[in-house]
Amino acid sequence: MISIFEQVFKRVEQNERIALVTIVDVSGSSPGKLGSKMLVNKDGLITGTIGGGMIEARVIEEAKLALKEDKGKFLSYQLNKEEASLEDWMICGGNIKVFIDVIVPQDEMIIFGAGHIAVILSKFAKMVGFKVTIIDEREEFANRDRFPEADRIVVAEPDIAIGEIKNFDSLYVVVVTRGHLKDEEALLSVINHGPKYIGMIGSKEKNKVIFQHLKEKGISEEEIAKIFAPIGVKIGAKTPEEIAVSIIAQIIGVKRGK
Repeated sequence: MISIFEQVFKRVEQNERIALVTIVDVSGSSPGKLGSKMLVNKDGLITGTIGGGMIEARVIEEAKLALKEDKGKFLSYQLNKEEASLEDWMICGGNIKVFIDVIVPQDEMIIFGAGHIAVILSKFAKMVGFKVTIIDEREEFANRDRFPEADRIVVAEPDIAIGEIKNFDSLYVVVVTRGHLKDEEALLSVINHGPKYIGMIGSKEKNKVIFQHLKEKGISEEEIAKIFAPIGVKIGAKTPEEIAVSIIAQIIGVKRGK
C-alpha cells in the first residue's frame, strides 16, 4: 500500500497542488487518531481519512479553500451534544485540531533559447530555487556541457517541446531565442496556457512586429498585454550577465507579488 507521503511525492512530481491534513490534537470522542493524515486536491477528492463524518466534510472544504488561497492553516472543531448525536461514533461530542499544509510543485522556469544569456540565467534560476528547462532545437547549444545545472534539456521546436509540460500554474517562461521567428513560435506555444510569467527579449520595435503577428493569429490584446517585453528590470543592463540579473530580478518580483 502506498503511504500518504509517497502519494505526496508522486503528486508533486506530477505537478499537482495538494493539501495535506494532519490531526494535531484530539480530546473526547473521535474516530480520528492523533497524527491521522488525509490528502485533498482542488476538487475535494481525498486520499486517506481523518475519521470521516461531519468534521471531515468541513475540513475538506477548508482544504479546498487553503489550496485556492495558497495558505496553510490550523483549525479547531468541537461538536456539541446535538451535533454529536448525528454521528454514529460520538456520544458526548469531542474536540479535534488539524493543520492543513498546502504543498505545491517547485516553480519551474522554461528558457526558450540556449545562447549566452540563457547560460547565465539558468544558473541564477537554480540558485533562487527554480526547476529549469532549456528548450532549443540546436543540439550543439542545448546540451549538458553548456547547462550542467539544468533539470531538463529538450532539443526540439517550441511547439513540440511544450507538449511535455503538465502544469502551467507554477511556470515562468523566458524567451531568448536566436531570432524573431523563433521568439514568435515560442510565444505561440505557451501564451494560451496561462503561465505565471512570460518575458521576451528584444527591442520595442521588434516586439511590436511580433505582437501584431500574434493579433493576426487570434491572440487577444489582454493576453499580449501580460507579456513582459522588453524583458527585465530597467537597470541599463548590457552584458549577458547583467541582462540575466535584470530578468531574474523581474521574475522574483512577479513571484513575490511586487
